[in-house]
Amino acid sequence: MVKNSLISVITQEEKEENSGSVEFQVFIFTSKIRKLTSHLELHKRDFLSQRGLRIILGKRQRLLTYLSKKNKARYTKLMDQLDIREPKTR
Repeated sequence: MVKNSLISVITQEEKEENSGSVEFQVFIFTSKIRKLTSHLELHKRDFLSQRGLRIILGKRQRLLTYLSKKNKARYTKLMDQLDIREPKTR
């Protein structure tokens, strides 16, 4: 399993202060997504983990949509910091 490289981005003090902020929640979801993705590379038939991954992806996408509507500068900074691709528009 691959170690998560995002752990060093946020310090312990920031975790305690900003645990409810949108950026922190997106950070947590991103770290969970990366862990599940590496797990699913080894265990391709783990369908419950696939479902959990889809649920977490949806939650993160809703938070990112909210942030992009409220504050575009914070949204672009977060997308660059976490190395997340822009969502496809229809």
